[in-house]
Amino acid sequence: MTGQFTFATREEGFDTHIDTSIRGYSDLWQDVVDISQYFVENDTSVVDIGCSTGKMLKSMINQNTFAPNAIYTGLEIEPEFWGPYDQDEKDFDNLTYHKGDANGYYFDNCSYVTSIFTLQFMPYHDRMHLISRVFNGLNPGGAFVFAEKTMPENVRIHEIRTFTYYDYKRRTFTTDDIMDKEHQLRHMTKPNTRGELIKVCLDAGFQAVDTFWQNHAFTGFIALKGTTQK
Repeated sequence: MTGQFTFATREEGFDTHIDTSIRGYSDLWQDVVDISQYFVENDTSVVDIGCSTGKMLKSMINQNTFAPNAIYTGLEIEPEFWGPYDQDEKDFDNLTYHKGDANGYYFDNCSYVTSIFTLQFMPYHDRMHLISRVFNGLNPGGAFVFAEKTMPENVRIHEIRTFTYYDYKRRTFTTDDIMDKEHQLRHMTKPNTRGELIKVCLDAGFQAVDTFWQNHAFTGFIALKGTTQK
């Protein structure tokens, strides 16, 4: 077994690894980019928490040419991802990166904030605090779109979902690779239930929260800030 698991150093590359690890990930990814069209506005900020390679942000920039003055910011704590960022910032004059913990970033004037499989790696208290800060930084009518691994309420459903997912992963990965990753992630990931995540968002002030995508234990959520809130 190797050292502590990190997505940034997978031999096949992060984007390839996550695409083969989560069935339907490319559809989720495209949905998040497409949904951005409903919210991105000129002279506002778009933030991706845990942006990894920056692929999603660059796709949103290309998608939302109707709002050329929107500013896109990627937040990433893993230094292994930082290498291409300087070139990205040269290629896109409205793209910047925050190299560090999302808890050290000030959300302000945001029309669209995303977080794809990032919150589950934070302590429970930190993720609740972060969701509140995202809400406060969103403009009225803005959206927080995020995806997380979720835990079911029912034990039998949990078992079915878990082993169906393992069967899927064995088409690409060896059993040793799957189990080594599970062991290394054991202390790193702390999933919530679907209901818990919705409640946290509502408690933070979001007007409406619902799911828009799910595959195995992985679920995509959209949380809307009311249009009359300040």
